[in-house]
Amino acid sequence: LGFGSSRKRSLTVRAMDCVSSTAILSLLLGCVGIFSLFKLLQWLRMKAHLQDAVVVITGATSGLGRECAKVFHAAGAKLVLCGRNREALEQLAKELAASRASEVQTHTPRMVTFDLADTGATVAAAAEILQCFGHVDVLVNNAGVSYRGTILDTPVDVDRRVMETNYFGPIALTKALLPSMVQRRRGHVVAISSVQGKISVPFRSAYAASKHATQAFCDCLRAELEQHGVAVTVLSPGYIRTNLSLNAIAADGSRYGVMDETTAQGRVPADVARDVLAAVAKKKEDVVLASLAPSLAIYLRTLAPALFFRLMASRARKEQKPKDS
Repeated sequence: LGFGSSRKRSLTVRAMDCVSSTAILSLLLGCVGIFSLFKLLQWLRMKAHLQDAVVVITGATSGLGRECAKVFHAAGAKLVLCGRNREALEQLAKELAASRASEVQTHTPRMVTFDLADTGATVAAAAEILQCFGHVDVLVNNAGVSYRGTILDTPVDVDRRVMETNYFGPIALTKALLPSMVQRRRGHVVAISSVQGKISVPFRSAYAASKHATQAFCDCLRAELEQHGVAVTVLSPGYIRTNLSLNAIAADGSRYGVMDETTAQGRVPADVARDVLAAVAKKKEDVVLASLAPSLAIYLRTLAPALFFRLMASRARKEQKPKDS
């Protein structure tokens, strides 16, 4: 009798274990299904948000801007490509028009040529941009120039050149396009900033200052435009494998012409462009697209500023030695 009872208990336990395992498995499968459905809905919403949207991209002929043009075009956006080089813009527009990789209907890009460093030309270009499709849904302020040099060796004119391209030009274009967005109660202003818009590293003073200014401007802009239905996104990438350091302005105003090791080892522009597309589609407000070390440095600057300052001073001494020797 005892043996029979023990066997019954064993069978009961096994049955309960089987039921529990089945329940857990069903729960896990259910969670996976719900998550997959959520991701699908996100993807469909992203497609719906960007399909036929008028997207303006500055600095579209190279680097991240060029890759952004490709992913937004493939998403079905109506592109207005902006840059200084008309021939390069035309070549990019031809490449995009010839591409057939997208599953959605694509549109022939338009082009507007101007120099962001010229505020007058930028304001005039805004009127031309609006004439392309009648309105602007998304403005991607991507164009910019970097800087390498010591503060002691850099005249104010060089700081001003960097600020004109990275800050005054983009805000002039933004302000010129904002009234139409506010009137429609629809629009999205996107700033491609940098991790150096949140922290500063030695020998990048003019560049970091311009990106800090961009961050501050966009934070104010976001708060003021929320009531008008206009979104603002700031994206802060880390190092990207582009020609940014090669084309940087040196302390004396000349072209820096050196590919930094950190830049050469940076992320592939196409990968960053896809992150930009996702952030814009989801209307995220502030996104850091950087590796672990720069991301931690941002928190370190806030939580332990004294330690951060010591680390930056040490970095400055190490980087200065080869230049002085």
